[in-house]
Amino acid sequence: MAFPAPRPEPPRLPQHLLRTLECQQGAVRAVRFNADGNYLLTCGSDKSLKLWSASRGALLKTYTGHGYEVLDVDGSYDNSQLCSCSSDKTVILWDVATGQVTRKLRGHAGRVNCVQFNEEATVMLSGSIDGTVRCWDTRSRRMEPIQVLDEARDGVSSLKVAEHELLTGSVDGRLRRYDLRMGQLHVDFISSPITCVCFSQDGQCTLSSSLDSAVRLLDKSTGEMLGEYTGHQNKDYKLDCCLSSKDTHVLCCSEDGHVYCWDLVEGSLALKLPVGKAVVQSLSFHPTEPCLLTAMEGRVQVWGTEPEDAEADSIAAE
Repeated sequence: MAFPAPRPEPPRLPQHLLRTLECQQGAVRAVRFNADGNYLLTCGSDKSLKLWSASRGALLKTYTGHGYEVLDVDGSYDNSQLCSCSSDKTVILWDVATGQVTRKLRGHAGRVNCVQFNEEATVMLSGSIDGTVRCWDTRSRRMEPIQVLDEARDGVSSLKVAEHELLTGSVDGRLRRYDLRMGQLHVDFISSPITCVCFSQDGQCTLSSSLDSAVRLLDKSTGEMLGEYTGHQNKDYKLDCCLSSKDTHVLCCSEDGHVYCWDLVEGSLALKLPVGKAVVQSLSFHPTEPCLLTAMEGRVQVWGTEPEDAEADSIAAE
């Protein structure tokens, strides 16, 4: 006689504060996990970039070279390089181990809001208030971009790369998806300035947050709206949204000091995480585990599903 399989446990959400990092780099403009989730990167309004151990919260290295506040950063798949962008209009490629600037790229006409490597870290893509996305070859010595995408009618606030696709969000209210292999551009109109975009982990959907205090999940191929998530506040600032590592929940920063977390399918609010009294500026979800980073003012907080001492006890018990 076969017993029915046990019901799978519902995914647990990171709601316990594990540690707080006082970053001492002015206001933290962005916080990001690296590719494997073992390290985290913080962008400071004091022009610095810092690399931390995610498990211990220890500062490992500080990178200085930007002339104004740092707004975004991305780590290469092999952890050997970083790329960052700044209000100083530049994009910098860094050597992680030495902390040296490998290349400093100029070309944007204004503040650079977002930057990301492609999967092989052979190309850096940067989006700017000047309305362009510039693609830079990380291996050549050329100082010009290999391609400039200038379809946006206002500043590019966010971009994400996945395989042969590039997703951009703009203040002009349009979500643009470039199929780089086919040379095609797909546009979805959101009607409100977009602050953040991302692909779902399965690559079938796009998620975007906008200044009408809404997060929208769209079917990538048809543009059909699959879900709309509201309740948080996002009217003035460029705030992050993301999906959990298993695509079960939608998360978004809020100007009321919380991170809102909705069930992706039901659209119901699953968690309203009280981070503090100021605007939650940035967030990053661990690539494989239920772990969350939040940035508020000058500090970063690491959140997990269980308190730290409980985690240590369970490891000791094993």
